Amino acid sequence: MKPLVLDIFSGCGGMSWGLYKAGFKIIGALDSWDVALKTFTLNHPDAKTFCGDITQYHPGHIREELGLDREQLDCLIGGPPCQGFSKNVPSLYRFLEDPRNQLFNNYLDFVEELLPRTLVMENVAEIYNAFKGEVRKQITERLEKLGYRVHAKVLFGPDYGIPQRRSRCFFFATRTGLLPDFPLKTHQKEGTSNLFGGIDGYISAWDAISDLPRLENGEGALEMSYDKAPLNTFQSLMRGTNAVLYDHITRELKGVQFERIKSIKAGQGIKDLPDHIRPKGGYSGAYGRLDFTGVAPTITRWVFHPGSGRYGHPQQDRLITIREAARLQCFTDDFRFTGTYIEKAHQIGNAVPSLFMYRLADGIRDALSSSYLENRQSRLMQHVEAQ
Repeated sequence: MKPLVLDIFSGCGGMSWGLYKAGFKIIGALDSWDVALKTFTLNHPDAKTFCGDITQYHPGHIREELGLDREQLDCLIGGPPCQGFSKNVPSLYRFLEDPRNQLFNNYLDFVEELLPRTLVMENVAEIYNAFKGEVRKQITERLEKLGYRVHAKVLFGPDYGIPQRRSRCFFFATRTGLLPDFPLKTHQKEGTSNLFGGIDGYISAWDAISDLPRLENGEGALEMSYDKAPLNTFQSLMRGTNAVLYDHITRELKGVQFERIKSIKAGQGIKDLPDHIRPKGGYSGAYGRLDFTGVAPTITRWVFHPGSGRYGHPQQDRLITIREAARLQCFTDDFRFTGTYIEKAHQIGNAVPSLFMYRLADGIRDALSSSYLENRQSRLMQHVEAQ
């Protein structure tokens, strides 16, 4: 039977999508943004969704609506909003009692009611050391009092095949008596090759999107055909068995914004702009283009705006498309989005790259399985042989 998963603070479902692709059954989602939940429902039509502030729902009501007994759920996942911990908030304005820093307790209230066999809670990397580790300590101690074994770790996206410099903190906990086991790294900065196969190098942004049809500024369609075969393993994984491509649309740049993108080359940014069109200030990566060799910077909800990051296409004079941004977040090409162009961009930027959970799926299964030790030892030996 497929393990049962409930996703709270789900957004459009980046975490769920990774587990779904790994063979899990997604039974429900809770989020306050109706547009994101419509996207979730489009991709998981059999899941029950709950729209509203998490404080408006009693965890017991959600459990009953889903027809679950306590301890019946296999995995509870979620990423409580994290604005108060983000490094983008000046330290002067960070304080532990900030309501934005307490939403993890709402997640833990669901844990207490459901007592899932496993759980994964995701947040910004800064939560690991926030307030001298006090937040991590509070989360761990509360879970341990409920009988969980807990492992917290910061994972760096490129180490797991994600073409984006994104680090996230994961709390992985189990009530099955087995120690939570994070996945081994699948990639490293410089690839190696030996008799046993070696390990792949990081996947660049260009590696992730170079097979997608060429577009001019402002072009694209909600649905189109591929015009070339996949060029690498990552692209094959993203395509799966799809025959068509969705949301390969780029926002049209006009006037000085288009002139800025057109005047620079791959890998360049705001500092390389000609004097007469360079803004007086801005992010170091603003009005930048991706390059052909490096991983992408963190994809944010502002991916539709050239002044908010390095979101220019490395080869074509335009911004990256919704689908290209989704590729960098590791949504496979069959994942569909609802809403306006900007709402789709926000959903993508707010999501957790699906490959994080896809890679973690084996560890969750192992924690649910009596063959845990045997599976772990087998994969460890494969990893050693590959070095």
